[in-house]
Amino acid sequence: MDGRGETNGPKDAPAIEADDAVDQRLGETVRLLRQRAGLSIQDVANKTGLSNGMISQLERARAMPSIRTLRLLSIALDVPISYFFETSDPADVQRYIVRKNSRRLLRLTASGVVKEALTPADQGQLELYELTLNPGASSGTDFLQHTGEKAGYILSGSLRLWLDNQAHLLEAGDSFRFPSVVPHMFDNPTQQAARVIWVTTLRQTESPAG
Repeated sequence: MDGRGETNGPKDAPAIEADDAVDQRLGETVRLLRQRAGLSIQDVANKTGLSNGMISQLERARAMPSIRTLRLLSIALDVPISYFFETSDPADVQRYIVRKNSRRLLRLTASGVVKEALTPADQGQLELYELTLNPGASSGTDFLQHTGEKAGYILSGSLRLWLDNQAHLLEAGDSFRFPSVVPHMFDNPTQQAARVIWVTTLRQTESPAG
């Protein structure tokens, strides 16, 4: 869900400051990628279907995007979605290996989703993540379609995966794979956090280097 949304309870000052820092870094990343591509806010709006106001708010850290919004932005800016992740300590970065304590994170506080990159930042043909979905978390309010393929495995909790308007409630031990052209979205309708291994291939128009 785009925008700040509601939280499950009051946050202390350090947590609010941490969320603000995440929002600020993400907004700056979107702005720099847009400028590097030589695109105006209107150009990005035309490519994504998002409003000028939403893109401007994202860049100024006034709104927090959903996973769907970030995917639309990644397509418009021609970069893998992993470009929006927090960077790791350069001293811990290895070309082919990702250590548990060196994972790059994407915290979508409004959507209740934390996405951890399990693949190195170097070029490749697929992206591997571990998703943590808090109760009520979702990928957004609209279905998404693009070229490529997605697959996943439920480590714990429950994931409701919507494929072409049909809901599938997946439990720990269940897995899935589908062409990304199938309209899809997901959420966690339970009161328990869910953890999911998520795999997605790069779009056919993307180069491995993004």
